[in-house]
Amino acid sequence: QVQLVESGGGLVQAGGSLRLSCATSGRDFSGNGMGWFRQAPGKEREFAATINWSGRNTFYADSMKGRFTISRDNAKNTVYLQMNSLKPEDTAVYYCAARSYSGTASEREYEYDYWGQGTQVTVSS
Repeated sequence: QVQLVESGGGLVQAGGSLRLSCATSGRDFSGNGMGWFRQAPGKEREFAATINWSGRNTFYADSMKGRFTISRDNAKNTVYLQMNSLKPEDTAVYYCAARSYSGTASEREYEYDYWGQGTQVTVSS
């Protein structure tokens, strides 16, 4: 059974940092593109960051560039999202996702086949 399990969310003050982790199991995703998405209350889920299989190619939503860093450790089957300079508008449930058949990074939600349950990030002002 394939599982993606996010962790590392929580409550943080504006300007603070959090590091989210996404641990995968049940399948080897070391050759697959991975991504992070988020959904704020009352809003649709949106793209946050993505990384290709090797970790060499990464892309970010404009609002997260320079503040968020996506990385991966294929030996540990884990993808990370380092979030710095957090703002109240970053408050959302953050989801990890994996592509089934491609090693490239993607901003497109529909190109992901596996999803985690999400982890809540709350940024207070």
